[in-house]
Amino acid sequence: MSEFTYDLDSVQRITAGAVGPRGQRVFYVQARRGSRLITLLAEKEQVRALADAIARLLDSLAEKNPRLATSDDLLVTDMSLEEPLDPEFRVGQMGLGYDAERDLVVLLIQGVADEDEGEPQTARLSATRPQMRALSSHAAQVVAAGRPICGNCGRPIDPAGHFCPQRNGHGPVLSSA
Repeated sequence: MSEFTYDLDSVQRITAGAVGPRGQRVFYVQARRGSRLITLLAEKEQVRALADAIARLLDSLAEKNPRLATSDDLLVTDMSLEEPLDPEFRVGQMGLGYDAERDLVVLLIQGVADEDEGEPQTARLSATRPQMRALSSHAAQVVAAGRPICGNCGRPIDPAGHFCPQRNGHGPVLSSA
């Protein structure tokens, strides 16, 4: 038996997405292999970090081996989340690796430890470089579709406005409109 709670090798589909209105969105990472669908609950910053880490890893691989750069041209058109959105667990930590022998990017995910269950759940997902490039690009778009960020304090600006602590109570309430 695998040491991972969920082990999907060579997934057919991997994506990230968000559901809900700006400022109240719930983020997910999702993968499918055959009839097995795994949905994980994530934070916005985790999805952002995943997108950045994948892009850096793939760029590094292409720099070390230029032949790898030419095969990242797979067109993935549907990156939407699949129903049902029943998360297996909440993401705590993620790590990336590369299986050079099989030319697969490996995503290792550890859940948040639950006091009742003891050991946190884990998932191991492996996908092709083009699939991961598509995930990285799509995840960055999903995160960017949220509320605009204040240039002074880095906090999100709500539709009703924003009190910026960096302005020390001076100046107008900034609005995203």
